[in-house]
Amino acid sequence: MEVKATAKYLRISPRKARQVVDLIRGKPAQEALAILQFTPKKSAKMVHKVLQSAIANAENNYNLDVDRLVVSRAFVDQGPTLKRVRPRAMGRANLIRKRTSHITVAVSEKEEE
Repeated sequence: MEVKATAKYLRISPRKARQVVDLIRGKPAQEALAILQFTPKKSAKMVHKVLQSAIANAENNYNLDVDRLVVSRAFVDQGPTLKRVRPRAMGRANLIRKRTSHITVAVSEKEEE
């Protein structure tokens, strides 16, 4: 059974968040938490929170064993882009794109060998 958690509209660019999500995909949940704890990126804290939520969902809603959980799927989708204007010389203006992300992490119990 796959249990997931999602965080939406996070103010981090999807490209930067994907770098961190790629580190934990396929890893055991406790190992993934340790990796995220020592990753020096802004998005690591956000992904850590989503992973903790997925683990809590699995434990409380589906009575799964926390020690046997594995990060089965983890991906980042692009959210809506906030558009801002920066004034430039001679009355011109440039567009600043503040990108947002939707982070989804799914955990499942590891099968017995």
